[in-house]
Amino acid sequence: MGLVIRLRRHGARKKPFYRIVVADSRSPRDGRFVAQVGTYDPAFDPPRVTIKKDVAEQWLKAGAKPSDTVRKLIKRAETATVSA
Repeated sequence: MGLVIRLRRHGARKKPFYRIVVADSRSPRDGRFVAQVGTYDPAFDPPRVTIKKDVAEQWLKAGAKPSDTVRKLIKRAETATVSA
């Protein structure tokens, strides 16, 4: 079982809202997940990203691999908190 940190889509049609979750790599995009790590809301300008850093680091140390998009969002969240 490979764990992946990826986006899970919520929201209405054409108004997406995403949750950043840890899931089994074999499960579907909006299917079963292990833990919720944060949220991503692209409706705002700039998009809002909230990540529970301690939980995310714990899962990364446990071997969970972030998707390309989640990796970019984590970097964006780190630079936003450092500059603020």
